[in-house]
Amino acid sequence: MNIFNLGGANAAGQADQRATASAMCSRKGCRADADWQLLWNNPRIHTPERRKVWLSCDEHRAWLEDYLQTRGLWKESVPFLADEESANEAR
Repeated sequence: MNIFNLGGANAAGQADQRATASAMCSRKGCRADADWQLLWNNPRIHTPERRKVWLSCDEHRAWLEDYLQTRGLWKESVPFLADEESANEAR
């Protein structure tokens, strides 16, 4: 039994595609390359130092920031550099 095939025959292929795909905006339906990292956490379930990351293109940065700020989740936005993608995956 291979645990990597438990999700079906296509699950392993989908994981490979995600690993090789460029970083995209987190806004639903947007396929633009990411330009920003929006750092946030949910204080009800995360420790204060923990940061979750949404990626954003320039066009959707304000919308995603507003969404997080309205819910009291947003912490900061920082530029996203392509070489940071591999560093973030290692965390």
